[in-house]
Amino acid sequence: MSGHSKWAGIKHKKAIVDAKRGQTFTKVARELSVAAREGGPDPTSNFRLRLAMQKAREVNMPADNIERAVQRGAGGKEGAQLEEIRYEGYGPHGVAVMVDVLSDNRNRTVAAVRNLFTRSGGSLGETNSVGWMFAQQGVLHVAAGDADPEELALALLEAVDVGTDGDITVDGDTVVVTVSPADFEAARATIEAAGHIVESGEVTMSPSTSVALDAKQAAAVLRLLDALEEDDDVQQVYANAEIPDDVLESVG
Repeated sequence: MSGHSKWAGIKHKKAIVDAKRGQTFTKVARELSVAAREGGPDPTSNFRLRLAMQKAREVNMPADNIERAVQRGAGGKEGAQLEEIRYEGYGPHGVAVMVDVLSDNRNRTVAAVRNLFTRSGGSLGETNSVGWMFAQQGVLHVAAGDADPEELALALLEAVDVGTDGDITVDGDTVVVTVSPADFEAARATIEAAGHIVESGEVTMSPSTSVALDAKQAAAVLRLLDALEEDDDVQQVYANAEIPDDVLESVG
């Protein structure tokens, strides 16, 4: 990802500088509750819950908070009230955007999301208007630490089976490992067993094509993406933007 970073890298770097921890805890707690509602409170048999619990640990959510969120969902309280919805559309400069929400009021949420798209110069679209550009993929960011990132990448290429659709790339002092969702947990276990630190890992939606932006265009797109992420109902935002690294460095 030399020169430009796609959305997986953007999200990773934005998370590093994200100071809105209270809001982050709220979003993770909602995901924990819905995951427990859908697949039960036992993470050993609930892949979605395992991912949500790992995300909770990555943002340093206290164990008591995690347990309460899981029990709320398992008990059919908060989890039962929340509806999962995906919105799709185009932001400024033709950037494709998908927004996953958990909402207890569909009308309120769609109005808020549509307003943010419109204000940015974009537009909310129909189902699968941009979804066909994205595929689910596991992404792991591995800290190089004192090691040379290129050498670490080569070592991981030998240790981790990324399959035909996966890849291992270097992004600054981080090695990015992409695998299929089915191979995500095995890849993480292999990396950690070798003594490397996984800074973050998630099953996300990766674009098959991307839109390269200059600094001015990137700033407009980031304003939309930030505004969407700040909405309380929004859980995840995906985009096919390529943002110049110098613009990313100014985020936060």
